[in-house]
Amino acid sequence: MTTRAWSGPTAPCRRELLGFAAVGLLAYAVDLALFTCLRGPAGLGPLTAKALSFLAACSVAYAGNALGTYRNTRVRGLRPYAVFFLVNLAGAAVQLLCLAVSHYGLGLTSQRADTVSGAVIGMALATILRFWGTRTWVFRAEGRVGSWTG
Repeated sequence: MTTRAWSGPTAPCRRELLGFAAVGLLAYAVDLALFTCLRGPAGLGPLTAKALSFLAACSVAYAGNALGTYRNTRVRGLRPYAVFFLVNLAGAAVQLLCLAVSHYGLGLTSQRADTVSGAVIGMALATILRFWGTRTWVFRAEGRVGSWTG
């Protein structure tokens, strides 16, 4: 007998998936816009600009998920935000790993290959990790063990 990973009491509902995606898109827009402003008109270096835009985007994503997607769960204090930040760092590491494997390991060095590996494949895998980590470790609902993988 087979079981579906998305069924039962741990299955995410459509509202949760759509809310998480909407908040993620908003956070991505904040990251991109702030990075562009900090890198361009503000004249900051690329790593400083990216670190600040990443921190701002994480804050927007946390607030959006806490006030929207997971508004029915009760999280308090700095611990949930710290765990959320770590989950997002892990997602960023997944994206970098995909890019590194493709570029340096497989020798696919074109701009298109870098974009596909880092911004498409890496982003997809990172989003799955972020969704799982966010609902498992940050916004645990009553009656849900935490994992949607069964």
